[in-house]
Amino acid sequence: MPDAQALSGVRVLDLTNLFAAPQIAATLADFGADVVKIEPPSGDPIRRIGVAREGASPQWALVARNKRAVALDLDDEGDRERFSRLVDAADVLVENLTTKLLARWGCDYATLSARNPRLVVTSISCYGRTGPYAERAGAGTLAEAFAGFAHLNGEADGPPLVPSLPLGDTLSGSSGVIGTMMALYARDRPGGTGRGQHVDATMIEPILQLLALPLVTWDGEGAPPARMGSRVAGGVPRNLYRASDGDYLALSGTTDAQVARILALLGRDGEEDRARFGTSAARLAEADALDGLVADWISARPREDALSAFHAIRIPVAPVNDLAAILDDPHVRARASVTTLDDPKMGPLRFVSPTPRLSETPGRLRHVGPAIGEHDDEVFREWLGE
Repeated sequence: MPDAQALSGVRVLDLTNLFAAPQIAATLADFGADVVKIEPPSGDPIRRIGVAREGASPQWALVARNKRAVALDLDDEGDRERFSRLVDAADVLVENLTTKLLARWGCDYATLSARNPRLVVTSISCYGRTGPYAERAGAGTLAEAFAGFAHLNGEADGPPLVPSLPLGDTLSGSSGVIGTMMALYARDRPGGTGRGQHVDATMIEPILQLLALPLVTWDGEGAPPARMGSRVAGGVPRNLYRASDGDYLALSGTTDAQVARILALLGRDGEEDRARFGTSAARLAEADALDGLVADWISARPREDALSAFHAIRIPVAPVNDLAAILDDPHVRARASVTTLDDPKMGPLRFVSPTPRLSETPGRLRHVGPAIGEHDDEVFREWLGE
């Protein structure tokens, strides 16, 4: 494996807490950035909340992976002066602080930019740093509700649902990474600005991106799009289907060519069925009927038999896996999509391997989240010459 990493030489200050914002800095660290996590002497709150193992926090191990940690009390004048010198040496600062804290610690963009004009400051909040809701408290769950995902998620005759996974946090973290990299490129490319800028990443806008297709297809007249379970308004068949052994599979074969092959497999490729289901406009008018035919055919067979039959005719289909099945899957294993790291207290922990894959400068998982202040001496020596 090549030694170089994509972001080697990039210095990042991580002034974040909890789950969404730390993922921005963690991803930059995965690809080689020197990320220094700044914590109060008492530590990041995520060290003490959520699921614990052996008295330690798997969540902390995850969001602080590949980072170095220093302890600074930014209410202390001496620590705040040391932090300012770290800012001088940084390329990026990631923060998710309240405007009150930003002002108190001198971490607002105007102050930071005046001190280090090349600094990229990536801020993450629920609603963004501008607009009438800028000061509202927020979280990924609120973003999933506010930005419409919960309204469209769930069974047609059931209540709205937020996911049982941190979707809003994870998507906003990815958005923050993209924004940070664009700002660095704009600064450093030939003919670039030579200056940093403020990256205002929200939790609501990545959720809105999930609704891009409903937004562009709804004409604004009548009721807006509503929940459809696992189906979509613009294509059929697309659903989760239960096989005879009780296991589920996911299938999405919505083009005319795919539907023609599905009809042949189902033994329903006569002239009447082709006229009824063969074109998009025709089958959307008969969506319940076609979805029912597929569901009935699958329900009469074990899941593996159904999967094999659809694979044979080149229809996109996959099992609905739980975590155990994912870890045991030969494709996941062959690509090393999950990496195991050892934590000194918790033992082996599983992490999703860095993505996407880069052929020449790949991401790597090197270590789990560090102890409070573990790297004080080496960071202050390397960054500040102390």
